[in-house]
Amino acid sequence: MTVLVTGAAGFIGMHVAQRLMARGESVIGIDNLNDYYSVQLKQDRLKTLEGNQFAFEKVDFSDMEALNAALEKHRFDRIVHLGAQAGVRYSLTNPQAYVQSNLAGHVNMMEVARHREVAHMVYASSSSVYGGNDSFPFRVEDRVDQPVSLYAATKKADELMSETYAHLYRIPMTGLRFFTVYGPWGRPDMALWIFTRKILAGEPIPVFNHGDMRRDFTFIDDIVTGVLATLDRPPADNGEVKPGGSTKPHAVYNIGNNRSEQLMHMIDVLEEALGRKAEREMLPMQAGDVPATAADISAIQGAMGFEPTTPIELGIPKFVEWYRGYHR
Repeated sequence: MTVLVTGAAGFIGMHVAQRLMARGESVIGIDNLNDYYSVQLKQDRLKTLEGNQFAFEKVDFSDMEALNAALEKHRFDRIVHLGAQAGVRYSLTNPQAYVQSNLAGHVNMMEVARHREVAHMVYASSSSVYGGNDSFPFRVEDRVDQPVSLYAATKKADELMSETYAHLYRIPMTGLRFFTVYGPWGRPDMALWIFTRKILAGEPIPVFNHGDMRRDFTFIDDIVTGVLATLDRPPADNGEVKPGGSTKPHAVYNIGNNRSEQLMHMIDVLEEALGRKAEREMLPMQAGDVPATAADISAIQGAMGFEPTTPIELGIPKFVEWYRGYHR
């Protein structure tokens, strides 16, 4: 069994590829290694995947001609499409990057799935699609047609396009709305990494909305467990209503920690793990951000038996230990 993983040099992609290979599967990884954040970090992630179970192609999947050429010699039966232009705030200043990667690139990957007749395509959506949703916790049944960032709008568009392909071509598709993923090998643009770097450097940390923020922080190992559980169980083409509302072979799930944490508590836990106090700079809410997220994971619990096991009191020290080791 061989799985194509996009964004293989990314945070979640690397961990998914590792877990797939650990259970005996082969992985074809693709990534364009762009410079949105440290290319060296991406290359270091790829080094952890080297071996005869892993093949890598550097390619931009928003370029259909280049994508077809890169994949021509490879055979695979499923796709985990995690590659995307990430980041809410970056979408305010670089909208074209999101149109190219998250819209055109998603269509290209669905075309690959269609013409290769893959058994299942799992793709990354985001909790950002909920925007300013006032229903709490966020449920996959909630309406998500009022995004507050272009990034969120592209992820909702990906869900809509996936529904269309599941309808037209009966391709089993599963969208996963990830909630604030963190852990070893994480992204430098995420709050936990930024706070850790600044605290160790003796710099003040930016605390937006004056600390009145909540996030459903989800440890990477739990996320990967959910990704593989859904990959192994494609939605049936039986006309029944799936999570997310589709009657086609298309399901949408939340993947979160099922426990929304106060931002100030997260900082407290980080301070304890680092053995240092943070200087907290209280700031107003940023454009495109939301004050709180919380995942209702009942759909994926019922369908996949998914149960997150890592509270931030365990996960944050694991990140800090990795961070210190990586930066020596």
